[in-house]
Amino acid sequence: MRPLLTLLCLLLGACTTQPARIPSGEHPTIVSLNPCTDAILAEVADPGQLLAISHYSQEPRASSMPLTEARRFRATGGTVEEVLALDPDVVVASAFLAPASAQAFARLGIPVETFGTTATVTDSEGQISRLARLAGHPERGEALIARIDASLAAGRWPGKPVTALLWEQGGIVAGNDTLIAQLMTNAGFASQSAARGLGQGASLPLERVLADPPRAILAAGGERPLTHPALRKLAGVRYAALDPALLYCGGSTIVRAAQRLAEVRRSMG
Repeated sequence: MRPLLTLLCLLLGACTTQPARIPSGEHPTIVSLNPCTDAILAEVADPGQLLAISHYSQEPRASSMPLTEARRFRATGGTVEEVLALDPDVVVASAFLAPASAQAFARLGIPVETFGTTATVTDSEGQISRLARLAGHPERGEALIARIDASLAAGRWPGKPVTALLWEQGGIVAGNDTLIAQLMTNAGFASQSAARGLGQGASLPLERVLADPPRAILAAGGERPLTHPALRKLAGVRYAALDPALLYCGGSTIVRAAQRLAEVRRSMG
C-alpha cells in the first residue's frame, strides 16, 4: 500500500525527490524495460532477481530471446505504476527512457541504469559484463562472453568473402556500422548495400535487387518483396531466410546469429 500512496503523492505534485536507495544485498532485484537487456539478464541473473522484463520480449515479432524463455517472466508495459508495484531495487532501461519516467523514478528513489544500442561485439560484451556485475554474478557474464567468442571463432570464414544483401522488414538494409554487419563480415560476407553507399535504414526496391543481385540474399522479413519467387530463381544466388530477431540485440543473440550466418556461408561452398 505504501508504494501506491507514494505514487499518488508524486502524481499530485506533493512529494519531494527521495534519496536513491542502495540496492539490498549482493543480488538486487531488477525490472528490465529494455528488450536487449531482458535477454542478457535472463542469463546472468537469478530467476527470482529479475522481477519483470519488457512486454516486447513476449511479442514474437519483437523479442530478442526465445519466447518460451521470455514467458517464464512477468512482463510490464514500462509504466512507472507497474514498476513501482513490483518494488525493485534497480530499474534497467534503454538510453531512450522517457524523461518523465526517469524523473519519476528519481523522485521515488529508485536507481535507474540505462543502456544504449551496441554496434560492435566489443560493445555488447561490455554491456554483458556491466549487467552481470549489476546482478551480482560477474562469472555468468564471463561465461556468456566465452560462448560468444567461441561461436564467432567457429563461424569465422577463412576464405574470400562473397557479396551479400541483408534485406530487412520494410525493404530496408542494414548499415555498415552495425552489429549484424560485423557478424556478416566474420562469417565471410561482404555487404552489397555498403558497396552501393546505402546507410542504415535505406530502402532498396525489389527491381534493383533483381537487376544487380549479390551472391547471397539474407531476407529478414516476410513481406512480399523479400519473399518474391523471382529471388529464388536468380542464377548463382543463395537465398536464405534470417530471423529478424537476430538483428537488433547483442548478448546470446550474437551466438544464434553467428551460427545461422555460418550455416548459410558453408552451404555456398
